[in-house]
Amino acid sequence: MHEARLMLLTCEAARPFAERVAAVLDRPLVKTKETWFSCGEGKLSIDEHVRRGDLYVFQAMVGPGDDRSPYDRFIMMLHAIEAAKLSDAESVTAVVPYYPGARQDKRKEGSREGISAGLFARCLQEAGASRVIAVEIHNEAIGGMFDPPRCRLENLYLTQRLATWLQREGLAGDTVAAPDVGGLERARRFASVLKSDLVALSKERDYSTPNKVHRATLIGEVQGKDVLLIDDMIDTAGSVVAAVDELKTHGARNVTVACAHPVLSGPAWQRMATLADRAATEGWRFAVVGTDSVQHQDTPAWYHEYQLHGLIAKVIRHIHARESVAHAQDRSSRWG
Repeated sequence: MHEARLMLLTCEAARPFAERVAAVLDRPLVKTKETWFSCGEGKLSIDEHVRRGDLYVFQAMVGPGDDRSPYDRFIMMLHAIEAAKLSDAESVTAVVPYYPGARQDKRKEGSREGISAGLFARCLQEAGASRVIAVEIHNEAIGGMFDPPRCRLENLYLTQRLATWLQREGLAGDTVAAPDVGGLERARRFASVLKSDLVALSKERDYSTPNKVHRATLIGEVQGKDVLLIDDMIDTAGSVVAAVDELKTHGARNVTVACAHPVLSGPAWQRMATLADRAATEGWRFAVVGTDSVQHQDTPAWYHEYQLHGLIAKVIRHIHARESVAHAQDRSSRWG
């Protein structure tokens, strides 16, 4: 019997995050070379021996670090996974805290569109991944889009860790709000950990236009309360603006918006800066909390980052030792 070597490999977009995980595990990153051709094609070559390795491939699917799209980054990860398998790695695990296409997990009634979450799952396992590590995936049903004998999804939960951190930072508030009815269970679990009150917003969307929210209607009481608005991701922040407007209309005092995946694309930063300016003018506190599943540089004072590398390192250590992943995290108070 032999024990596979624990090895870490990263695509360039994820290098800062992978370096943090590598430091915790006290392991070097495998030497690689990522190449992009002028036509837009790319490839990744592995420059050292990885045979019989228990290999973990990191990729950041979105972020401001370069001009590559999530599709470019996803394909580069597939190149890395296949290169590892063709180099006789014993097992390959894709580490993608923000799972691509997670919001495209089902077909809307009457639509003629694919289910991208499932397409990406099939691509990962066809490339050679035997496991995928993601954080707070948008819909747990995505795990069923993999073929477990070939590849399985490890969806990591943050509730206990992030709740404790928010309390320590003075950002937890005394009421938890769900941004929509679909996120109510997630918010309820968070409220249970924090021993807080719970309210919800009913979100009215215009599905003919991506990221378009008409309005949000409050269900519950927030008069004089410090509110923690909890969601799995923030993209263009249209929902955040509508939700905060509704909370303030009903007398909320301070508002913290927290998410696992701060995508923050398009007008998001300007929209939230406008909220921060409003808060400063009116004398209340506005804060945004995101994890480093998407890393942002030179962030304003009202933005707070919760780092994931300690959790990811612990999960990798448990997987490599063939120990329970559940024991590396807290499933009893998961987000949803």
